Amino acid sequence: MHYQLIEDQLSLNKLCEQLAKAKVLAIDTEFVRTRTLYAKLGLLQVCDGEQLALIDPLAIDDLTPFWQLLTNGNITKVLHACSEDLEVFLTAGNCQPVNLIDSQIMMSFLGHGLSLGYAAMVKHFTDIELDKSESRTDWTKRPLTEKQLAYASADVDHLFLLYPTLLAELTQAGFLAYAKLETQNMIDKKFTPVNESDMYLNIKMGWRLNPKQLNVLKYLATWRFQQAQKRDLPIGFIAKDHTLMALAQSNPVSVSAMLNLEGAEALDIRHKGKAMLAVLAKADKTEVSDYPETINRLDDYPAYKQTFKKVKAFLVQVSERNGLAIENIASKKQINHFLTWQFGLNGACSSAKKVELLSSWRNELFGEALTTFAKQGYK
Repeated sequence: MHYQLIEDQLSLNKLCEQLAKAKVLAIDTEFVRTRTLYAKLGLLQVCDGEQLALIDPLAIDDLTPFWQLLTNGNITKVLHACSEDLEVFLTAGNCQPVNLIDSQIMMSFLGHGLSLGYAAMVKHFTDIELDKSESRTDWTKRPLTEKQLAYASADVDHLFLLYPTLLAELTQAGFLAYAKLETQNMIDKKFTPVNESDMYLNIKMGWRLNPKQLNVLKYLATWRFQQAQKRDLPIGFIAKDHTLMALAQSNPVSVSAMLNLEGAEALDIRHKGKAMLAVLAKADKTEVSDYPETINRLDDYPAYKQTFKKVKAFLVQVSERNGLAIENIASKKQINHFLTWQFGLNGACSSAKKVELLSSWRNELFGEALTTFAKQGYK
């Protein structure tokens, strides 16, 4: 389908007025995210089967009409592998979409794995080989070439045409509701505000630290994230994980002492040493009673490996009974989260609703059986 390029407000308003009548919209975004914390939106693609439009967000001041399409519950929006697109909707439009389904998730419930690419999906259904040579384009540079625009248009052209087939196959398989819920789970995660005070828990090897050291790490990780947000830089550009770990372990009192620490990145210290010293000084004022709890490694819990294997085997049986791949049912991370909750480690949340294996469609499918299995000691 031939595309139209939308580069002014009047054209966008008119387009979105027409698209608001659609039942289904195929949507994609092109963005750049190399030296920034937040993705920089470069292009919006949308197709309703009758018209395919490429919207230039750099030429249009107000994208509200487009964001309103995303929040229109009467229109089904279909995107492929939309995790990063959701971040763009959040940061560029503060827009949480409704009635959205991810075609990659749909394909996963049809047995194609969790990470099937768009080109592979198109190839599977149509035997068409898409040209991916423009995938590394800087979408914020202008002008965009005809080849780049054609590449971008293909991302929604085929998606719109394939959606009815996907929908029919998934409905027949009986997994449409699950795919919708799994997409919604992803949306909910993306739009849950980041808890700055928990950023230190994402740093590997934190279990090696005592409560006082963990408190220092917590202050440093919070500071680093705030700096990354303020300056719109990747977190690693502010300071590396191993630098924060070295500082937390040693709590140095000068920049020169920092430079002598094993594991600390010299560039981090030269550029941010004084700022990090100030953070260490703040951390030192924390009351002992407010220190974080020691991080307990799940690996060290008695009989963890045997218990993990039993839970995995139980879930494999569930997946086989229901004609699903185990990857759809549970990842290693999800099983570990369940066990962390089950064992009550690291201040694990008391609510089962926050445990993915015991919420949404998974809870409906096997939550009660898994809970009973756990209560019986995994026998």
